[in-house]
Amino acid sequence: MEPVIDQACAAALYAEGDAALDTGASLLAAAPDADDDLHRRGEEFVTRAWGRGWHPADLVRFVRLELDERRAVLAATLIAAETARYGELPPRWRAQLAELPGPVPVPRNKPDRFSYASDLLELYRLLLRLPAIEPVGPAPGTAADHLHRPPAPDEPRMLTRIRALLAKAEATGFPEEAEALTAKAQELMARHSIDEALIAARSHSAETPGACRIGVEPPYESAKAILLDAVASANRCQAVWNGDLGFSTVVGFEPDLEAVELLFTSLLVQGTAAMTRAEAGQRASGRKRTKTFRQSFLMAYAQRLGSRLADTTERTTATADTETGTAEGGSDLLPVLAARDIAVTETAERMFPRTTTTRVRGATDLDGWNHGTEAADRARVGGSSSDRTPRGRDGEIMA
Repeated sequence: MEPVIDQACAAALYAEGDAALDTGASLLAAAPDADDDLHRRGEEFVTRAWGRGWHPADLVRFVRLELDERRAVLAATLIAAETARYGELPPRWRAQLAELPGPVPVPRNKPDRFSYASDLLELYRLLLRLPAIEPVGPAPGTAADHLHRPPAPDEPRMLTRIRALLAKAEATGFPEEAEALTAKAQELMARHSIDEALIAARSHSAETPGACRIGVEPPYESAKAILLDAVASANRCQAVWNGDLGFSTVVGFEPDLEAVELLFTSLLVQGTAAMTRAEAGQRASGRKRTKTFRQSFLMAYAQRLGSRLADTTERTTATADTETGTAEGGSDLLPVLAARDIAVTETAERMFPRTTTTRVRGATDLDGWNHGTEAADRARVGGSSSDRTPRGRDGEIMA
């Protein structure tokens, strides 16, 4: 006789609609001895996802977007069980796994078992139809999964210092203090990137650009994608947004990718807090704020910060070029950085040969735009608030 798990999957996974799910869930709810087979089948689907280019955070995020949080937690449970079989995982995988929600226990009574089995089968139906996406590193268990870049001797200490500065910037209630802390963090990031580039050039390192994916989820995902694009550009990376799958892929050298992840997360926290304060002030004056206010706020915040970040990188590079030239009787910094920029562009074009530039519209609330611009000026990372003109209320982004 055909195993229950095969009967349930045949009934539920290859047909549309709730009736098919109900049939499969009824079979499983009545067969507690099939639980292990049910979970092993789910782990098999997770393994297939790694082969299609997915990472743990991508998978949980996509399940959350397409289904709901309950099924996302079930996906995290399967991922934790599947990845436990590997002796070693790449650092970015370990970081993603550490942030997954805790496991879901298997229910014992029959009504709950039916709902549980139905949820799992709907999750499996989604996993079965996952598209292949651009790989951003080897899957666990493959021959190349150990070939990750070792950190530079001072890198852990530098990243710890940057994280501490950004955490303080997020926690303070004083905009001027947040500005100073964020500016210092960005300067450290830019200088660390320059130092890494020079070391790699002088040691004839074979390091090539890599990539990572960063979640860009609703609401206001277009504004968030523009902010991430600005952070990536300022840190010598390129970002490509996939709105359907809820992430941007960032291409660059590893130290720069780490800087982008840290700074984008912090600036998003700071921007959201500033938006909340601005809304509170508007409500106190009797003016009701809407979704358009928040969208316009974040669009302006992202546009303005793009200018601030670009200025900081330009100034830091100019200072480093002068210092290097003075110390060595002639600087080779700018050619080194130009070569790395070309390598990043070539890698991004290989990964995404059909990328298009999309004009994003949506900043229609003048108050929101003005408040967002002011918040970006307070969070700016060096320079005066008038040394560059914003590009207007429309943004462009690669997608």
